[in-house]
Amino acid sequence: MDSIQTTVSGFSLDLGPLKEPIGFIRVLEWVFTIFAFATTGGYSGTSHFTVKCPGEENTHDVKPVFGYPFRMSAYPYEMPSCDVSAANRTFLQGDFSSSAEFFVCVGVFGFLYCTATLILYLGYQHVYRQTTRGPFIDLVVTAAFAFLWLVSSSAWGKGLTDVKWATNPDHLVENCTYCHAGEFPSMGRLNASVIFGFLNLILWAGNCWFIYKETSFHKDPNAPATMEEGGAPGP
Repeated sequence: MDSIQTTVSGFSLDLGPLKEPIGFIRVLEWVFTIFAFATTGGYSGTSHFTVKCPGEENTHDVKPVFGYPFRMSAYPYEMPSCDVSAANRTFLQGDFSSSAEFFVCVGVFGFLYCTATLILYLGYQHVYRQTTRGPFIDLVVTAAFAFLWLVSSSAWGKGLTDVKWATNPDHLVENCTYCHAGEFPSMGRLNASVIFGFLNLILWAGNCWFIYKETSFHKDPNAPATMEEGGAPGP
């Protein structure tokens, strides 16, 4: 209990780290991480094609709806039939949830880590730098996130390509004699999510260098004392 009170009472807000690369890049990571998982997790789109049966004047609009996590079999749509009176319930094909959910998971945990480290940088800078453990752990976790961004962004980029194929109106009407492809679903947000993913890769990988400079690996702990520090003069 006393240690918790000591830690809380040791909070001292200092915006100085935001002027340094280690703090400024962390803020950029925080922002771009939000953009990455928000553009993916909140997506919902609609494909479109039409059905014109022989002998009928009216054209039937079919609009299959889909969205995150892109488990396509969960999105049924009614397909008009020209042979029988009842419409057929049809499903989009494919399951691309694994890559999408992995990408969003990396984004959410990256956001939480950025938030925690920003609090540490701005409020507990003395705790962060008083031992070599803080910068070292920060370096390892940041490097791990850089690797996760590489893997998840690559996987989601491939998954997005498959989502586009599964929802392409030209593909949906391939086996339909009386169907005509309509508007392609808007994928701008999903394209942006992949871009944000690779931007995060660049930011997190680049930030490793600035965090490395805070560790004892970059700072020589056995450096000789200077004249100003009262050390003995060299030979």
